[in-house]
Amino acid sequence: MNILLDTHVFLWLRTEPEKIPEQVLAAYYDINNDVYLSLASIWEMQIKHQLGKLDLEVPLKDMIEKQRANNGLQILSVEPRHIYGLAELPFHHKDPFDRIILIQAKLDGLELATADTAFCHYGVNLFWDS
Repeated sequence: MNILLDTHVFLWLRTEPEKIPEQVLAAYYDINNDVYLSLASIWEMQIKHQLGKLDLEVPLKDMIEKQRANNGLQILSVEPRHIYGLAELPFHHKDPFDRIILIQAKLDGLELATADTAFCHYGVNLFWDS
């Protein structure tokens, strides 16, 4: 299975794993699955941290690198095809970070692990059962 973590899911892995359904946690830790975090999520977390809207106990770089080393987390780059693909998405959701994560999941055929119920309007494969 190829899974793309929404930003809040990545953060919950460290701070509030009880919010994540067991099947999502199991899939995250299953070495047979490829798990991705969008570069857009890293950008979003850095911006929110600098604005004082996200408290991080450790530097973002350290948090990301630890998950890459320990759990095989892969970083999904934002490519021009993702940006052009945004033209396909209706405007149910206007958050630019959410929109790029949605189109990445859609174009790359990834299961999107998210608790955001608004994402169900976009025809992407959601991996969540709360």
